[in-house]
Order: sequence, then structure tokens, then C-alpha cells
Amino acid sequence: MGNYFQGYNLNFSNSLFSSYMDWFHSFNCSLLLGVLVFVVLLFVYLIMNNYYFKSKKIEYQFGELLCSVFPTLILLMQMIPSLSLLYYYGLMNLDSNLTIKVTGHQWYWSYEFSDIPGLEFDSYMKSLDQLNLGEPRLLEVDNRCVVPCDTNIRFCITSADVIHSWALPSMSIKLDAMSGILSTLCYSFPMVGVFYGQCSEICGANHSFMPIALEVTLLDNFKSWCYLNMD
Repeated sequence: MGNYFQGYNLNFSNSLFSSYMDWFHSFNCSLLLGVLVFVVLLFVYLIMNNYYFKSKKIEYQFGELLCSVFPTLILLMQMIPSLSLLYYYGLMNLDSNLTIKVTGHQWYWSYEFSDIPGLEFDSYMKSLDQLNLGEPRLLEVDNRCVVPCDTNIRFCITSADVIHSWALPSMSIKLDAMSGILSTLCYSFPMVGVFYGQCSEICGANHSFMPIALEVTLLDNFKSWCYLNMD
């Protein structure tokens, strides 16, 4: 049964923040499902017992009280974890050890490591004849953005032309890239691996062909990569 519903859930969470987002989504869906079942059963009970026709009450103060208190309790149940999630996200934005400027173009991404002079590059999608064995089609790029794990990283995202969107679904990241506006996002990646995303804003004819590949590695490996890729 678990495998049957797996395709209807969110992507596997690869960070603490995305795990919290996944839990909050499941909590809200369960809560709303419970409300729906309660309302449907209540209406069925009233209709089956002809309560609408038997009752001659003009007002029902206890029922009106329930109709006010019950929705308030539901909103409070949603508000408390929501505020906790916002507070946690705010703590992530307080400090950063590395700053990366991400610029969207038609139709590729460029990355500039502001704290490392001479480290900037463009990232294009690999064509079919460039793919190596095991690399995903339409998602692999010629230059991955490599970042260290367990490090607070600030992404400054903008666009050089039309509106783009830098999105990594497995990390619960989606931030619009707009020309003239610098959107910031701080994030820490707890596990190593390669994570893929795509531009999530329709930006022209080749919108489907500007993927995002983020490689999270150990700090020592990241330092070696920086040394090899600096101009």
C-alpha cells in the first residue's frame, strides 16, 4: 500500500528544511481530509434523519459557537507549525560562509562564486552525444555547480533577460530570477550527492532545455575543485 501511494507524494527530502516542508504538507492534507470527512458525515446524518424538516428552531447559539470555535482551532493547528517553519527558515538566512551569484540566461545558467576570485562559469545542458553512461537525459549539464556540504550558502539569483526560476524540487527550493532584482536564499546541504532541477518559469522556446545540476561534496573535495577551476 505504501508503494502504491508513493507516486502521489512529494519528492524524497534531501535536507532538513525539505523534510519539514514535506511533513507540513502531509499534516495539512491530513487535517483537511479530516475536515472533509466530518462535514460529509454530518450532512449525511442530517439528511438521513430529516433534521432540516423536523427542527423549527430559529437560532441555535451552541451550533453558532461551534461554527466559530471549530474553524479557529483548525487555523491554530496550521499556524503553529507554519510559524515554526518560518522561524527556522529565518535562522538559515542569518549567516552564510559562501556566496554564489546565479544568473539566468536564454537558455543557460551562469554561476559566480563571489568569495573566490576567478571562479565563474556557464552551465549548459549536455546534448545526447555528450552524455556519459548513467547521466540523466535533459538534466545533465557540462559544468555542475559544486558546493560543500554542511555549509551555509547564500545564493543571489537574478536574470540577464527574461524571468527565469531556479528550482531544485528535492531540496524544496524555487526562487524566481528577474532582471534588475537580486533575490537571496540561504541554504545548507546535509548530504553529498548530485541534485537536479530545471527552470520553472516559461522563458521562451528552449525553456525546457536549461536544467540545473548541483553537486554537493565534502569540503576538501570542494577546495580541490575550486583550485582546478579558478582562472
